[in-house]
Amino acid sequence: MKILVTGHAGFIGFHAATRLLERGDRVVGVDNVNDYYDPTLKEARLQELDKTAANAGTEYVSIRANIADRRAMQKVFAGHAFDRVIHLAAQPGVRHSLVNPHAYTESNIEGFLNVLEGCRHAKVTHLTYASSSSVYGANTRLPLSEHQGADHPLALYAATKRANELMAHAYSHLYRLPTTGLRFFTVYGPWGRPDMAFFIFTRSILAGVPIKVFSHGEHTRDFTYVDDIVEGVLRASDQVAEPKPGWDSGNPDPATSLAPFRIFNIGNSSPVKLTQYIEAIEEQVGRKAVREMAPLQPGDVPDTFADAGELEQAVGYRPATSIQEGVKRFVRWYREYYRL
Repeated sequence: MKILVTGHAGFIGFHAATRLLERGDRVVGVDNVNDYYDPTLKEARLQELDKTAANAGTEYVSIRANIADRRAMQKVFAGHAFDRVIHLAAQPGVRHSLVNPHAYTESNIEGFLNVLEGCRHAKVTHLTYASSSSVYGANTRLPLSEHQGADHPLALYAATKRANELMAHAYSHLYRLPTTGLRFFTVYGPWGRPDMAFFIFTRSILAGVPIKVFSHGEHTRDFTYVDDIVEGVLRASDQVAEPKPGWDSGNPDPATSLAPFRIFNIGNSSPVKLTQYIEAIEEQVGRKAVREMAPLQPGDVPDTFADAGELEQAVGYRPATSIQEGVKRFVRWYREYYRL
């Protein structure tokens, strides 16, 4: 198949594009390679994708464009006939949305609209897109299920991701565009984002710099290894969303519809306290962290715990990489990449 991957220079997009190329799909990647975090890491990912495509002998095109640029995205869709679209580009980060909110409406709202319009006019057979566990917001009933409401976001980032789900449903209803939204739960692993906790902790512990442990380390996260996320993304993309038979408008299920629309959680379903995650990093790094305890940050949710049963039932896969194994792989990559 010929597949558009937006955000292919990003953390999850890079891994998804790599897997697609390795299995023989033709890939077109779109990314603006912005400076939200170190662009040299993004450039390194793109170099790795060039090597992967060359080794696999697979067609690969990398386009530098902003998904919020309507004309640029129209050109992308006009120049290629895509069988599938995997939309992973976004402005990430809960805390950054508190200081630069317009970046989120531009990328996550305008950008997503451009992707929807491209899929609509090009008659793409399936759009799979990244949502986030942050959409659950003030919902504290664990484990978090797609069948629960998700209408009380605690940060603008979460609100834009929930808006994506609602926008997707409108297009699925109006234009019969099959869409699948995937709520990612705290993704970590090699080639990760330097603004995320696992990256910051590893860098700081190795350098002997104190780390801030928010919520005094008591909040839990459903840490999910990136390979597990990507396996779920590809399997979901391969299975085109369909209308749900017997969907009841009098008692509407928010995860399905009479339109070809669905939402899945992708999480490890095994939450751990932040202190346990730090201990796993300490074990692999070989030194103890200097911890500075702090309260929960504005916009953060206290705990996450994915009910991934619907994903497993639909595509036959459930994330299972342990924290110990996942952290081991990340720290090994970190040492190799930074030549430590």
